[in-house]
Parts: sequence; structure tokens; C-alpha cells
Amino acid sequence: MRTGTRAVSGDTASAGSRRARTRAFPTDFVWGAATAAYQVEGAAFDGGRTASIWDTFSRVPGKVVNSDNGDIAADHYHRFRDDVALMAGLGLGAYRFSLSWSRVRPGGQGTPNPAGLDFYSRLVDELLAKGVQPVVTLYHWDLPQELEDAGGWGNRATSERFAEYAAIAADRLGDRVELWTTLNEPWCSAFLGYASGVHAPGRHEPEVALRAAHHLNLAHGLGTQALRASLPAGARVALTVNPAEVRPLSQEPADLDAARRVDALQNRIFLDPVLRGSYPEDLIQDTAHLTDWSFVQDGDLESIHVPVDLLGVNYYNPVVVGAPVAGDAPEPGVDGHGASDFSPWVGSESVRFVRMPGEPTAMGWPIDASGLHDLLLRIHRDYGPIPLAITENGAAFHDYVGPDGEVRDPQRVEYLRSHLVAVHEAVEAGVDVRGYFCWSLLDNFEWSYGYSKRFGVVHVDFATQRRTVKASGNWYADVIEANAVQG
Repeated sequence: MRTGTRAVSGDTASAGSRRARTRAFPTDFVWGAATAAYQVEGAAFDGGRTASIWDTFSRVPGKVVNSDNGDIAADHYHRFRDDVALMAGLGLGAYRFSLSWSRVRPGGQGTPNPAGLDFYSRLVDELLAKGVQPVVTLYHWDLPQELEDAGGWGNRATSERFAEYAAIAADRLGDRVELWTTLNEPWCSAFLGYASGVHAPGRHEPEVALRAAHHLNLAHGLGTQALRASLPAGARVALTVNPAEVRPLSQEPADLDAARRVDALQNRIFLDPVLRGSYPEDLIQDTAHLTDWSFVQDGDLESIHVPVDLLGVNYYNPVVVGAPVAGDAPEPGVDGHGASDFSPWVGSESVRFVRMPGEPTAMGWPIDASGLHDLLLRIHRDYGPIPLAITENGAAFHDYVGPDGEVRDPQRVEYLRSHLVAVHEAVEAGVDVRGYFCWSLLDNFEWSYGYSKRFGVVHVDFATQRRTVKASGNWYADVIEANAVQG
């Protein structure tokens, strides 16, 4: 089976190293920035919101750096009007944000919460008043704790509750929101939440992780149907995934097989059922010792395989993998997903992730924009001309406010520039890329890293909540104004 992988090479040219020129994007290209509810909103228990799995997980000693939590975060709940004014000042055409399920429907089921829906309605109105398109994501990892107590994504009923929640949100906001995303990065929800345990809910159950992946796919399908039943004609429904550009260490059969395994478990486990209506046979074989996949019931794949109007692609870096080396255990965290004694690569735990050369980001992630270009071409080749958008792309660096009040982050500027060049090259090659959302608008609560990692193009002083647009934010504003990038 073709996986789109290639051998890693020391002379691979990055997108940023090619001859510089002005690269104009299509006139209708959408420029945006993204956040997620638990990472920025704060007001964790205001307005009727109840606990999510991240409220619970962040209070477990040792799970989050510095015992940080999202109780206040960037206080976007109270400061959203100022933040929308910042977006307008940057020239953003769209703002991708997620709803807190626990704010909209406390406990995950039962009566909707008017105060929570009112907050999102005010946010949408403020965005539209400032000329910024609202792009709603329904689920960005913050499952209501009560649903986790009932089995979480390992429980099929969670998919049904998600569809009900989708209908509630669409009924209230669908008259003004034209683009909806069901899930953000279901791979992380399933495998970091239920296998490695570095994300909420922090479980280590490989079979449950696979079941969770299926129930997330089912939630997407049922949620898409619920949205389309509630939304007006012309509204669009998307799914956002974080596919990996997987590169084998060599062309040796064992290294190629390692790449195939990772590709199946991160990419095709979601892309194939959604876009082809089936799970990969090699994935089922790789995990046969863990499960017989009987959790896939009759009619599920038909529900999952509903057309999407847009596929969101989140990309940060490629990965290089190889066969295990005798006597050496895989080094935790080299895959970029946090160190744990438990692997997220269920059924393929022995695959070896290889550190790439070069200066990494503050997350320890390699910088290689060619991976984004190659990934976009691979999706276009293997799944057809589906409309795509880069729904997350960015980097964490050690930013600080200088004595003159400025935040200079030239590394982030170069990261964004090189990746936009890669996107443009993919567009020139015929890939239908409709937009780009940098991650993130604001410095925020970076999950298990707490407030120790900064991804924003706007700096947040968490003690005072003061916002300072970084050099990268001003650079991005210039790109948006020109609708072009140099490179």
C-alpha cells in the first residue's frame, strides 16, 4: 500500500531555501488564526460551565508543568471584544475557535445552558461586526467530565451525545456561522488521551484507544448529519486532522514497514473511513492482537463516510521512523507527543522515532517546511481534489517582552514564512488549499506544558493579561494585506 513516505535525506531542500520571489495567493484565500476554548477562555466555572476532562486532569499532581490549569488562561471569556479588535487590527479574515461542550451543555447531556450559548453568540456577533469570519470547532479535546465518567470516547454513547450537542450549537449559531468543524485532531484525543496518557483523561488502555478512535470517527459522521439537518443551505462542514508526514529512515524493508505502521495509525485510521468508507486492512492486522474491531457496528462506516466540504490539516513537523534496534527501547518523547512510559503507537510500540538534525522549536520539534508541501501533495494524490485548509501551523519559541516593550521573534517569522512558501508551492502544483490559520492567535495554556510554551503571534502576560503583538504578528498582518509571501 502506498503511504506517501520517502527516505530521509541530508540534502533535502526546505521550501525556504528556494529562490526568493513574491508568491501571490488566490484572491479568495482565507487568512486566519486559531485558538481552542480550554486554552484561552478561562472563566472555567463561570456562566454555568461545568468541569471538562482537562479541568480534572490538570489538577492531578505531575500531569501539567508547574501544576498549571486553564481556570484563567488568557481570560478570553471576559476580554473577547478586545481580542476581536486585535484580530481586526491584524487584518484577519477568519477566526477559528472551539466551543466548550461543558459551557454549551453542562455535563455533556441534558438541558442546554443559555448563558454559555449567549457567550458564543456575542462572540460571533462581535467577529462579524469587525469583518472577521467565525469558524467554529465543536470539539477540541475538552470532553465533559460526566461523559468520561461514563466511559468517555471508549463508550459508543458519547458519539450520540456529540451529535445532540452539534445540533444545539447549530440551532443557536447556524444563522451566522457558515463554516463548522466537527473534531480537532481526533488522533490526539484517542491515543494521547487513552494510550500514552499524556493528555486528558490520562488513561493507558490500548484497546480503548482504538475504540475511542472509531467512536470519534462515528461522532464526526453523526455530528455532520446533525449539523446539516440544522444548518441553512450553503453552510459548510469540515473535519480537522493532524496527519503526519512520515519518512522512513532508509529504503530498507524494515524501515519502510515502520513508516507504513505509523502512517496507518496516525493518518489512514481517520482519512480512510471518512474519505473512503473503510478502515485500512493493514491497520486491522497490526492491531489484531489487541482487538477484533467488533466495536465497528453495521452502518457505522456509512455514517462516517459522509461528504465533507473541507478537510482541515494541522501541521507542525515531519517525523522520521525506523525499525527497532536490538537491545534499544524506543526513547519516550522523540515522536514529539510528550514523554510517557506508555506508547501512543498501539500495536506498533517498537517503532523507533529518529531525531532530525537542526535547531528545533521550544517544543523540541524539528523545523522542515518541505514536510507540509509533501503532505498536501500526498493527500491530494491519494484522496482526490478535496478542498483543504491549513487549520493550524506555527511554532513555540522562548519569547519575551524586551525593555522597549517589543517582542522580537525572528525564528517564528522564518518558520511561518517558509511554511507559507510550502503552501504556495502546493497550490501551484494543483492542490486546492483554501486558507491558512496560524497557531496561535494568543499565547495560551499549552495542555500538559501549561504556560511554559508560547505559540502566539500575540504575547500574553498571564499575570496582567496584557496583550502585545509580536513581530511575527505584524509580519503576518503584512502578508495578509499583500495576500502574498516572499520566498
